[in-house]
Amino acid sequence: MPSGIGYSRASIDDRARPRIIMINYVLLVSRQGKCKVRLAKWYSTMSPKVKTKIVKDVTQLVLARRTRMCNFLEYKDTKVVYRRYASLFFVCGVTSGDNELVTLEIIHRYVEVLDRYFGNVCELDLIFNFQKAYAILDELIIAGELQESSKKSVLRVVAQSDSIEETENSEDSLARLGSRSG
Repeated sequence: MPSGIGYSRASIDDRARPRIIMINYVLLVSRQGKCKVRLAKWYSTMSPKVKTKIVKDVTQLVLARRTRMCNFLEYKDTKVVYRRYASLFFVCGVTSGDNELVTLEIIHRYVEVLDRYFGNVCELDLIFNFQKAYAILDELIIAGELQESSKKSVLRVVAQSDSIEETENSEDSLARLGSRSG
């Protein structure tokens, strides 16, 4: 392209590329009791003090809203997108220019995968199997961006991980039994 037109190669490439949602954090907050955080994943570097303040403020904002209110709200220089499933709120903090509906879809995709993995997931599944909840989230989102949208692919990888873990655990058990008999 001639340089006199005023287009740079970067600006043409940027317009053709779809905008990627940047998630700063994902929180799962229980509405039961003292509003406990069941899962917290941070994709932006922040001090523990700032994280604690965000969790406190965002939790208060989300829990204070009525069920018929919009699922998006502004918090400082970010957007908070949330969705309630039973007694749990799934909350994402995204950059202010991001699409809220895509973020809601990412939340729903995560819940669908959790549902398939646990078979109608409930809060207790997430409490007692929090490692799996994090592993599933890590398969969906890496560095704050959706990496895998296919539920089947995510479930396949998690099932493979479970299989490898089972094999290693059984081999460890056999090795311990073998060392006792010798």
